[in-house]
Amino acid sequence: MKLSMRGDYGLRAVLELARRFGSGPVQSAEIAARQGIPEPYLDHLLTVLRKGGIVYSTRGPQGGHSLVRPPAELSLGEILAVLEGSVAPMGCVDDAAACRQASSCVLRDIWRQVSELTRGVLDSTSIAELARRQVEAESQVRYYI
Repeated sequence: MKLSMRGDYGLRAVLELARRFGSGPVQSAEIAARQGIPEPYLDHLLTVLRKGGIVYSTRGPQGGHSLVRPPAELSLGEILAVLEGSVAPMGCVDDAAACRQASSCVLRDIWRQVSELTRGVLDSTSIAELARRQVEAESQVRYYI
């Protein structure tokens, strides 16, 4: 599995919203600045996440974006499914008709196992856990002069 920039930036945006969950809506400019995401692209990703049922957006001067559910109720797999689609390494895993050799291909079984294991890890990893790890990692960063 290889993440696209869409998946990477989208996950970073979700993690930023998770860190600020319960503190009210977060404006796009704040997310973009903190995560180093170009704001126009972030706006597109937030629209995708809103349509996918992950993010809620509020208009107006006090508006912004927030997670629809608590971070502990969102999995990494759910977010990636909205942003990237299938995590299967080959198209034949999700659609046997995509390959003429699918019925007799020994590799397809391996790709199916890889897909199932990958989904298992992603689905068992909560956004809350990742946000906690991020806070920990940032607190260990030391600057030397």
